Amino acid sequence: MQHFKTLSSYLDYLGLQRPEHPMLSVFTSKGNGYLPCHRESSPPIINDCYSISMKKFVKGNLNYGRTKYDFTNGALIFVAPRQVLQWDDSVVFEQRGFSILFHEDFLKGTELGQQIKKYGFFSYSVNEALHLSPKEERQIETLVENIEIEYQNNQDEYSKDIIISQLSTLFKYANRFYERQFLNRKEISNDLLEQFNQQLEDHFNSEQLQEKGMPSIVQIANKMSVSQRYLSDTLKKETGKTTTEHLQLFLVDEAKNLLLNPNKTIAEVAYALGFEYPPYFSRVFKKKEGISPTAYREKYKMN
Repeated sequence: MQHFKTLSSYLDYLGLQRPEHPMLSVFTSKGNGYLPCHRESSPPIINDCYSISMKKFVKGNLNYGRTKYDFTNGALIFVAPRQVLQWDDSVVFEQRGFSILFHEDFLKGTELGQQIKKYGFFSYSVNEALHLSPKEERQIETLVENIEIEYQNNQDEYSKDIIISQLSTLFKYANRFYERQFLNRKEISNDLLEQFNQQLEDHFNSEQLQEKGMPSIVQIANKMSVSQRYLSDTLKKETGKTTTEHLQLFLVDEAKNLLLNPNKTIAEVAYALGFEYPPYFSRVFKKKEGISPTAYREKYKMN
């Protein structure tokens, strides 16, 4: 998988102009103008940059790690370093809006460098982009205009601090707006399902899958301080899926990322996810995705 370690190399890949600053780039549309077009398609890639983009007239789907975002209605999109990105020629990038990209080292040694790690919208934990109201959109655009002014001016000893201050304010507003969005979309942010998925995430990140295998529903329910029956019945009622189905969906989503690594065999992916028998992993994956792990890897391998 191609890995872009500098901002300039990533912009070259996208077909965009080199930045005014080696670790910061700002693109905005003016009046009836459009943002520069990106590449029409891309296999899975990663880079060492953060990006914040407002896409107003976008069609098609963009794969961000385990998530497929639909940007037909326009959205504010946050991407963190080393998250897998992929898109095809169905995505239309001729949009009004803005795009800010900065290398992770741009924040090194700053307070924001630590704070940014706490914002969920820069991780896979948020399963949708941020859709702004007209008033919210104007607030964000004002902040971006201030950032662009500093970016385009002859930079001095104050420029970086001012830009980082504006970025910090932008992230705080985004955090507020996400809270509003989730309150308005309770079906997306169901508390019990979030707790369930968090237990799976913790189990996976602690590498217990390889040591102890997949956790049982009873074990997960006990950690959540609810009964297995209550957990199963509630998730089935609110999502239409059983706890076992949610467990399998989580593992299949994790498998998608691992399968993008060509150096791992299908068996190694299965063992990494806690499956004792690779054929069983393949059956579960095919049941959920409609294709085998081998076919999935072939479909999304780098051109």
